[in-house]
Amino acid sequence: MKEKVSLAVSLRQAKGKGQNRRLRAETLVPGVYYAAGGENLSVQAEDLPLARAYHKVGTAHILDLVIDMGGKTETKPVLIRQIQRHPLKSKITHVDFYGVDLTKEIRVQVPVMVIGKAKGLVMGGLVEIFRDTVEVACLPLEIPDNITIDVSDLGIGDNIAVDELVMPQGVRAIFEDHYAVVGVVAPEAEAAPAAAAETAAS
Repeated sequence: MKEKVSLAVSLRQAKGKGQNRRLRAETLVPGVYYAAGGENLSVQAEDLPLARAYHKVGTAHILDLVIDMGGKTETKPVLIRQIQRHPLKSKITHVDFYGVDLTKEIRVQVPVMVIGKAKGLVMGGLVEIFRDTVEVACLPLEIPDNITIDVSDLGIGDNIAVDELVMPQGVRAIFEDHYAVVGVVAPEAEAAPAAAAETAAS
């Protein structure tokens, strides 16, 4: 079972660039909670707890957003859909929370993870990941950490397409074309682009 992650936020009364700069000076990060079929709320979060929560859930796992409504709290399941960072620092400067209905499917991008030693490696081939993520549809609490791809049986020139992926129970891949996710390429296929680039530069 995935670790349950929560983040406390409060309503943000002050708005505008000047007010947001003041919030950041106080180690608060302005944000917006986009409700699932309800009213959007301007919120603010402490920067360090927000950074820790984002490190754990990223943009593809459910976060319990505990909103201080001024005397009472409400907990909302959300995804962190977008963050903005300072151009010269790693600090988060703005965050968007999207409310989800736990009973309805959602679409998210999930990273792929390659396991196994491809047969083509002993012949000099190279494993290449063509897509770092795969879009999947599932219930919010069933979002997998990754899509695991075993490349053990792949020889040089072999690929695994998106429709061949083994998906966790309750999860399905979303795609319009049967693109290759990972494959084993011949070493010259890797060297050719580099050689072309060197020729162009000379």
